[in-house]
Amino acid sequence: MIEDHKNHPEEQKLLQGDPDTTGHSWDGIKEFNNPLPRWWLWTFYATIIWGVGYTIAYPAWPLINGATPGVLGFSTRANVAEDIERFNDMNADIRQRITEVELAAINPNDNPDLYNYAIQGGAATFATWCSQCHGSGAAGVQASGYPNLLDDDWLWGGTIDDIHVTISHGIRNEDDPMARYSEMTAFEGILTDEEIGAVVQYVRNISGQEHDGAQVELGGQVFYDNCASCHMDDGTGDQFLGAPNLTDAIWLYGGSEEAIEETVRHSRFGVMPPWSADASEAGRLAEAEVRAVSVYVHSLGGGQ
Repeated sequence: MIEDHKNHPEEQKLLQGDPDTTGHSWDGIKEFNNPLPRWWLWTFYATIIWGVGYTIAYPAWPLINGATPGVLGFSTRANVAEDIERFNDMNADIRQRITEVELAAINPNDNPDLYNYAIQGGAATFATWCSQCHGSGAAGVQASGYPNLLDDDWLWGGTIDDIHVTISHGIRNEDDPMARYSEMTAFEGILTDEEIGAVVQYVRNISGQEHDGAQVELGGQVFYDNCASCHMDDGTGDQFLGAPNLTDAIWLYGGSEEAIEETVRHSRFGVMPPWSADASEAGRLAEAEVRAVSVYVHSLGGGQ
């Protein structure tokens, strides 16, 4: 458009064949008046018409308490709800059966179809409701006191029936009167620092960890006087009370000196909500789902 950039801007001329200008000029630079192609303009106008029609036909404009519904009444949520209802209707028979048979009978030998449904449905239920605490792989989170569901160490029992009760009613929650409940004493102020330190060393001793042997005798006496009523004289615990086994290498909150001392001084009070809608108003899952996830958890390798 400009042949000689060294010329004074006022001397610059349009070349032959250049379109007309808009009349605007800045520092000698002129703005061409070069219209867009007609096909492009008509396409642009069509998109405007399409956009207006779309906002009329479908939900589009946000309002204070919702959005414009659109004249077609389309709703993705309604579509999902219909799909869920359709699949629930398809599975109604097997969901009914899974609530009627004995839990122990839901196994690959006696009821392979029920077992397959329970494993698949239980895995989905676990991923939706349980993995936030127990992890996607069910290995738990020790720092937060969420138990590992893959091992064979169970606070309240690892049989299929025990697991079902735990899932249904939860642990130490205030929503379900049938929740499993136990409460450890916080020994801060009850035991002296010396006694607390000694019992920590005793627990590390019976769990096979490094410890201060000079404190084991005193720690054993402190344990017998204050802890054995729940954890048993040998420290193996009591599943009926939810008292953990202290002799193995499996720890809910950690087995370091610091973690054990924190537990002894201030106790622990983990809470699990009730999941069965039949057991509590706070429950979230139907009985078929509770049973399915019970079978799934039991199948992970640690079930008794």
